[in-house]
Amino acid sequence: MSITGALVLLTVIWFMTMFIVLPITLRTQAEDGDVVPGTHQGAPSNFRLGRTMLITTAVAVPLWVVISAIILSGIVTGDMLDWNNYLGERTPN
Repeated sequence: MSITGALVLLTVIWFMTMFIVLPITLRTQAEDGDVVPGTHQGAPSNFRLGRTMLITTAVAVPLWVVISAIILSGIVTGDMLDWNNYLGERTPN
């Protein structure tokens, strides 16, 4: 895996993790009982982006390390994932 591939993998894992973490850490205005006039009651009451990013990073980096180790060890290769032969016939090196 190249450095660029590793960074792309980390970015994809990080954003997927963030989309999972966002609703978990969300506290709405309706839950706090303090709905600001003109806003939706489901709007965040105290959105802390820094905390959300730290939680996301703390979860995404270990996932990335495990997935990268699996890829680098050869347990899973691109040929194994090419079920429909989209990559064409390949000769072993």
